[in-house]
Amino acid sequence: MTTIESAADVAHRYDPVIGLETHVELGTASKMFCGCPTTFGAEPNTQVCPVCLGLPGSLPVANATAIESTIKIGLALHCDIASWCRFARKNYFYPDMPKDFQISQYDEPLCTDGHLDVVVDGRTFRVEIERVHLEEDTGKSLHVGGATGRIHGADHSLVDYNRAGIPLVEIVTRPVLGTGALAPEVGKAYVTELREVLRGLGVSDVRMEQGSLRCDVNLSLSPAGSGVLGTRSETKNVNSLRSVERAIRFEMGRQAELLDAGGRVVQETRHFHEDTGVTTPGRSKEEATDYRYFPEPDLVPLAPDAAWVERLRAGLPELPAARRARLAASLEASEFELGSMANAGVLELVAETVAAGAPAAEARNWWLGYLAQQANAAGVEPAELAITPAQVARVVALVADGTLSTGLARQAVDGVLETGSSVDEVVAARGLVRVSDVDALGAAVDAAIAAQPDVAEKVRGGKVAAAGALVGAVMKATRGQADAKVVRELVLSRLGAPG
Repeated sequence: MTTIESAADVAHRYDPVIGLETHVELGTASKMFCGCPTTFGAEPNTQVCPVCLGLPGSLPVANATAIESTIKIGLALHCDIASWCRFARKNYFYPDMPKDFQISQYDEPLCTDGHLDVVVDGRTFRVEIERVHLEEDTGKSLHVGGATGRIHGADHSLVDYNRAGIPLVEIVTRPVLGTGALAPEVGKAYVTELREVLRGLGVSDVRMEQGSLRCDVNLSLSPAGSGVLGTRSETKNVNSLRSVERAIRFEMGRQAELLDAGGRVVQETRHFHEDTGVTTPGRSKEEATDYRYFPEPDLVPLAPDAAWVERLRAGLPELPAARRARLAASLEASEFELGSMANAGVLELVAETVAAGAPAAEARNWWLGYLAQQANAAGVEPAELAITPAQVARVVALVADGTLSTGLARQAVDGVLETGSSVDEVVAARGLVRVSDVDALGAAVDAAIAAQPDVAEKVRGGKVAAAGALVGAVMKATRGQADAKVVRELVLSRLGAPG
């Protein structure tokens, strides 16, 4: 493989067609067909029972909350909800399948024919949803030894069945046409928007890094304007939004190079490598007949009552696109800024901070800046930080009235995060009030000038920029409590330099 072309270059000769299969672990307390807990990170093989292990004589019972959550997802994606459907057995034989079959849905899914609109580069793309169906997750294999963490080159493999049986919703799109060079961005935007919809519904924590949201990326190329779909590849288990875009971009270039050379694309699954951004072959892609589907004999069909479905529809929260449109004016934010806040998981937090009295720009800056950094460092979502929007608004107010500088405000936020105390309690306990009194600061300014006579002489000679070193010394001596503007004015006045 040589240099991969850009998406724009590929789109001059070929029409890319993308399709996405997204797997969502539902946030239920128990598994899909048994009462085992679903806690992430438990000791391997401690959350299992005869039902999820498929031991002889065990019988599954469907999780009502999982069915309800799936219907909510379908409604939010504008799907038709089946009045009658059933589960099927999907037979395949992997080590992470304790029963050697998966209870899923095949020809009669719970939700069909929906859509989700996304905006990329000022254009709206409608991604049509073919189906939303409910199934159970598999276990997880761990390949030990080797350099890649995959089975090739490993010394041995271990299997953890804790995940086996967790409710899993699969959301499958129809082929997305007409994206051209924007195909990678459209794929990323779709998964981003879908994640926000799911988060807003409260049906999943959608943490891609923990595998509760996983995406399979399908891509094919056809000669430009031919209208004939090409052979697709399926890149499995892409686990970040950025990687969705990178996987599509790489596959566009790889397939174009094959076709340009007169070769053919093989229908197969592929693996995406985060470190290099490339995909490598996995296995040939099975067809539905390979799984030998048949109706699950141990479960009765599902027949959602129409009145119940309408009650669920009436109880849906405001969808992300509608909320962004409504908040655009009050948050004084562009579409790009709204998207940034949504992607960072802080849109609601910013809105609540503004409602608590903070200016919109300040609320955005805090949640997208310093607080987002603290959340990332702690490995949590911003909403999980031990600080409320009202407390952030209080910090903003103290900066606005001159009580705190920006540096002191960050110290106040750190104190709230560390102790759980109120902002005012932290400010009082740590003595964070900004000092702007000229008499109180005069001694510190004189000490800084005396300690750095060479710098003082430069300032006297007209090099006003050199005053920054003296201001910095005063700020350090006062533990950041001095008003930097007042300090600078004092320094220049003491040294007879123009302000």
